[in-house]
Amino acid sequence: MAQTTTSWEKTGSTTPTVQTGRNGRFLIGGVLILVAIAFLIGYGTLNNAQYFITVDELLTRPELVGKTVRVSGAVIGDTISYEASTLTIRFTIVHIPAQTDNLALTLHQAVNDPAASRLKVVVENEPMPDLLQNEAQAILTGRLGEDGIFYADELLLKCPTRYEEALPEQVQEASAN
Repeated sequence: MAQTTTSWEKTGSTTPTVQTGRNGRFLIGGVLILVAIAFLIGYGTLNNAQYFITVDELLTRPELVGKTVRVSGAVIGDTISYEASTLTIRFTIVHIPAQTDNLALTLHQAVNDPAASRLKVVVENEPMPDLLQNEAQAILTGRLGEDGIFYADELLLKCPTRYEEALPEQVQEASAN
């Protein structure tokens, strides 16, 4: 029978050898995970960013009929009606510009402009909101029907005059002097 011998030698180097293949895989995996997370955050942000169009834009673009859009306008208070038995709200909004410096003044001027474009709105299965009043800004998500009525699934209201606070008397006196 033949004998085989195995011998071990200690090398002069005391530093451990690093397996670059294994660390490289972890590095690549980590980078891929970070890229995937960044992509999902960016994609989700862009898809959920919803902008609104004006009443004029909606009425001049027939390709939007039947499609879900978000539209903004000023509420005409005299047109508000509510049917409590069916939870149906009906009102009319009027065109306001997309950009404005003084929202309260813009809403007031739009409601009182007889030449401004108007859009009838129907909101179903919703209780009557307290902020639905004359000159409130309505931001509606829904569809424009073939009949020219906007059927809203979501109603957001903004009433800038409700949140304006009166200046304290001391500030008013100081600004008058």
